[in-house]
Formats: sequence, structure tokens, C-alpha cells
Amino acid sequence: MKMVTWNTQWCRGLDGLVRPQRIVEGARAMGDFDVLCLQEIAQGYASMPGAPGDQPAELQALLPGFRIFFGAAVDEFDAQGRRQRFGNLIATRLPVAQVQHHALPWPADGGVCSMPRMCTVVTLRDPALGAVRVMTTHLEYYSKPQRMAQAQALRALHAEACAQAAAPPQADDSCSPFQAKPHTPHAILCGDFNLAPSEPEYTAIQRPLGPARLQDAWPLVHGTAPHAPTFRLFDRSHGPEPMACDFVFVSDTLAPRVQRIDVDLQTRASDHQPVSIEL
Repeated sequence: MKMVTWNTQWCRGLDGLVRPQRIVEGARAMGDFDVLCLQEIAQGYASMPGAPGDQPAELQALLPGFRIFFGAAVDEFDAQGRRQRFGNLIATRLPVAQVQHHALPWPADGGVCSMPRMCTVVTLRDPALGAVRVMTTHLEYYSKPQRMAQAQALRALHAEACAQAAAPPQADDSCSPFQAKPHTPHAILCGDFNLAPSEPEYTAIQRPLGPARLQDAWPLVHGTAPHAPTFRLFDRSHGPEPMACDFVFVSDTLAPRVQRIDVDLQTRASDHQPVSIEL
């Protein structure tokens, strides 16, 4: 299974132009992906730089043969009643068994700029791996307490899913909402976590909870080599030095299957660099 994850900055490149097609082309340049996870996808928000339109619809048109699942962390209306949505998107050409959208914690942090955050989970069926939960997210940038709460919630989501896989609910073939759901310990968690590997939230995500654990895929391939930078590589408006804050975590059950993980250090189609992984 091949996957690309990318914070797209609503498909806005460093040239200021909003071009979803450029994002798709950049992801395809990294490999023939089965799954594409994108953060900062906009629907509406005409007043934002570059005036993004209906990006989920645009991406669906650009990805024939893929199914699109958009999770809006922010879902609101402007003064004219037009709907505005902003969040994460998963596109896949693999069979899909279940889709879930989880709101992440948003604890009060007075006087600090922030927005709602969420995690979209698509359980798909890979021919070699079986059922896999693909989780994509984008954690808070400005508030450290919110970011820590969100990191701990992601860890808890994985632990809950693993517990369901170990002790599934009563079998049900009623074709009702109670019918049996796919439960699997196999998981890939990716996205923009807005934190460096030295931050405590990075450790919190990987801390075991019962038998469940997520681990960063980068050292599984590259050992002790530093993470390749994924942010501030070309645009230093948010800080003086490049940093890695876009990660792919995998469940212990998938860790032995990780074959490759790379970062595109050339593209300027966003203010973040895309990450590609192959299992």
C-alpha cells in the first residue's frame, strides 16, 4: 500500500496561487498512491488568500477512480448564509468498509487563537494488509494545551479501536445500524501535528495504552537520522529554521511492514512538504 500525506495550505503554493491540480500532480510525482491524505482543504472561504472554491469537488474531479471523504473540522456559515467548511480529506482507490469523523478536544485557552480540530478515519481493505484504519488529522498550532489534549485523544482513539478488535461486539448481520463493523488493530495515523519530535505531544502519541501503541514510521526506515524537514523549508514567515512536523505513525502490527518513507524536499506547491510511505 502506498500513501501520501500533505498539508496543502488550501492548495495554495508559495507563489500565492490556489491550484488543487498542482497538489494532485505533486502527490503523483511521489508514486502511484493508493491513499491520499490532505489537510487544510477548504470549501467556501472566498475571502481567504487565493479565494479557494469547492475543493472537495475539485479534487474528486481530479482523482477519477478514487472515493473522496472530507471531514470538516470547521463547518459554519458566513453573514450571507454561504456555507464554509475547512478540514481534512482522504481519497482512496481501495475498497472502503467504514468512515468515521472524530471531533478532537478543544479545551479553553483564553486569549489564544485556535480553531476546532478533528480526525477522519477511513477503514479500507488492502489486498495484502487486510483491513487498515487510515487516520488523518491536523492539530492546533497556537495552543500547546489544546495540542496535548488532541494528541492524547488520538492515542485513545487507537486504543479503543484495538480493544474493539480484540473483543468485538456481538455478531450482527441484520443490515441495520447495529450490523457488525470492521474492527482492526492495523492503523496508520498521519497529518500535520504542528510539533517537533522533541515535543512532549510527540511522545504522548506513542505512549502505550494497554496493548495498543503507535510509533513514528520515520526511524523504522531511517534509524537515528533526523527527520527530513516538512515545514519552513522555503517560507520562513513562521520561524527561522526548517522543521519536521508532518508525521506518519503506524500501529505495532504494521511496523514490520514499513518499507519506505520519504519527503519531497523540492515542491513549493504548499508551505509544507508532502510525505510518502509504502507498506
